[in-house]
Amino acid sequence: MSGSFLVGQSSHRLVYIWGCVLLASVLLEFTVAREAADRPNVIVVYLDDAGYGDFSHNGNPVIETPEIARLAYEGANFTQFYVTSPACSVSRYSLLTGRYPARSGLGSWVIGPGAKKHIHPDEQTLAEILKGHGYATGMFGKWHLGNAHAGNQMAASAFPPAHGFDRWVGTNVSHDYGNAKLIAYDGKGDDPIPGYTTMAKDLPSDIEASESLVGLYTREVVKFIEDHKDEPFFAYVAHNQPHLGVFASDAFKGKSRRGILGDAMAEVDDSVGQIQKALERAGIIENTIIIFSSDNGPWVRFRDMAETKYGEARMHVGYAMPFRDGKGSNWEGGHRVPGIFYWPGMIKSGNKLQPVSTLDILPTICSLTGASLPSCTLDGRDVSRYLLEDQPEELPFTLLYSGPRNEVNAIRSGSWKLHTRLISQLGTKHGFEATLEKPILFNVEEDLSERIDRAAEQPERVMELRALREKLVQQIQAEGSFWDR
Repeated sequence: MSGSFLVGQSSHRLVYIWGCVLLASVLLEFTVAREAADRPNVIVVYLDDAGYGDFSHNGNPVIETPEIARLAYEGANFTQFYVTSPACSVSRYSLLTGRYPARSGLGSWVIGPGAKKHIHPDEQTLAEILKGHGYATGMFGKWHLGNAHAGNQMAASAFPPAHGFDRWVGTNVSHDYGNAKLIAYDGKGDDPIPGYTTMAKDLPSDIEASESLVGLYTREVVKFIEDHKDEPFFAYVAHNQPHLGVFASDAFKGKSRRGILGDAMAEVDDSVGQIQKALERAGIIENTIIIFSSDNGPWVRFRDMAETKYGEARMHVGYAMPFRDGKGSNWEGGHRVPGIFYWPGMIKSGNKLQPVSTLDILPTICSLTGASLPSCTLDGRDVSRYLLEDQPEELPFTLLYSGPRNEVNAIRSGSWKLHTRLISQLGTKHGFEATLEKPILFNVEEDLSERIDRAAEQPERVMELRALREKLVQQIQAEGSFWDR
């Protein structure tokens, strides 16, 4: 009897011990997660050529983007969000460095696969800054800031891992270049340089590879989240879509009322949803900042072209409405894009009317993560007050609009925008003329489509903006780029 009692007592003791172990493991699981503001994870989703009007939260009546809309409704939706250039390479430069395109030394707003130059090794990118702050870093998507080739001695410094990214899978340039490649940094291959593997090449002729890109990046970033859920991480998700040619995988073909453009946007939207679900499964959604935007406005020069290298392109181009023109112009349609910051429980939700640009992302993320700012000159501002405060005090806003050679063709200060030169891939000046001596002036908060020139009514404001433009241009030219040193 006493023996069975001891056995029963031991059994209860074992149950008690295992219960304590189980409780401890559960408590540990809850305590491992960092506090929301303790080095929060950062995910930047950057589309290619998506217009302001290509999203349901911005009023598109047939393109459905519910996951992106969720970010906008539950996060901070900036209705006046800008990129520095209406073309892809230097727009991405400004996003990653917080610096104007004229500081890049690249000499052009787009650098192709044969360009000798690339983002300079001495530039400090957001990835490098966060990596130095203890973050795991990964890039999933289009780079377009340099390419290793014979003309630059197969420079490893042309690719993302030389600029702070531990992991990269994506295209070296836009997928419409004839020799565009899908490349993975895996530490194993030897193509195009050691440590890399070319997964596909000549992408325009490889339809299967082009249709797979959104799904591939999504799977890779989800795996990255799962692998690094217990440490702070930075993920840069740079989708190739909806840049011409527009592609969608089989699962999304025919899904939208807006044809292939809507199908592509639906797949991108699904990708955003999968990223959110991965964060929720990992229990780190409240410890993660998601930023969503696009590199420039839609490629409207193809809106009336039935026969192009992309085939029938007329219905494959999105919308910049209510803004004038699009990609390749310094009108608002080339520079105004979606701008969403999402951080549940931390960011004050709702529309934010203050003007903000991609230049502001790096200093703001440094502020929110506790990372140190780079030592070089920054052109952006810390706008964290707009994200965290109910009624933040307004910050001064100035933006230089860059052209094809990264020259300054327009400036915005406050609500006023001064054009000193007009460019548009449409080959039109929309009924206006502008020079440095005789610029045109718009109040772009009252006049969204830049219809009414106020220069004659506001001569003092014209002089003030012209002087500010000249001062900033001289400062940038005097400092030069890292390529000049």
